[in-house]
Amino acid sequence: MSDLAKRVAFAVPAAALFIFLAWMGGWYFKGLMITIGFFTIHEIIKILDAAQSPVDLLFPYTIGLWVMLSQEIPYSFEIGIGIFVLFAALQTFNSSPHNFSELTSTLFAGLYAPIGILSLMMISGMGEAQTGFVLTMTVVFMVWGSDIFAYFGGKTFGKHKLAPTISPNKTWEGFFSGYLGSFVAAYLFLLAVPYESPLTILQLIPLSILVATFGPIGDLLESKMKRKAGVKDSSNLLPGHGGFFDRFDALILAAPAAWVFLRGILN
Repeated sequence: MSDLAKRVAFAVPAAALFIFLAWMGGWYFKGLMITIGFFTIHEIIKILDAAQSPVDLLFPYTIGLWVMLSQEIPYSFEIGIGIFVLFAALQTFNSSPHNFSELTSTLFAGLYAPIGILSLMMISGMGEAQTGFVLTMTVVFMVWGSDIFAYFGGKTFGKHKLAPTISPNKTWEGFFSGYLGSFVAAYLFLLAVPYESPLTILQLIPLSILVATFGPIGDLLESKMKRKAGVKDSSNLLPGHGGFFDRFDALILAAPAAWVFLRGILN
């Protein structure tokens, strides 16, 4: 089976499951996203270790869980302060050769993916259940559409390198194709879904621009990390797709940007 066939054979049922759990909402979707968050944290830790930026093995998961559950648990701010104080105290007396790296890398590993995961869960919780589902999948389809159009736009028209030292195959032509793909995918989704969207076409345009801008930046950040670590994929857990970080790198950065925009226009 070719790599493309493997990707499609896994992507179709995986996407269907993701959409179904997003439609179910509540803890069905939150459970899925928190699971994805933990796998992504694990892969980030492995990449940072390979890049000679070792990470404390306990606190990334502790910090990440706190971030992802911060909207659900009582006294979340106080718990976060406690985690921070304990982490700072233990790192002060860390005598390992990589103690400063562990301080900074641990914070990145614990915060980066969970903030993106939390943002998407907060989008899912906006308004009524149907509204949250529509908004969540609008953002997700924007990421998917941007990625697909960027790939084929770059293959067809790509001449000018976007970030040659980070990801040599990405081009400005592909990047700008992603803007069109982001809008088209979201528009087609909203036509197909039997629910009313709280977004107008005029609001959809800036949202698609935000997602198609920050999504590729998230992709490039992961590429930069993997290049430093000398690895091709974040893991081999997903057949034909690498790891969870490989699949959700764009969404991790696009979701917070989308949340800020949606929060501003809908609340």
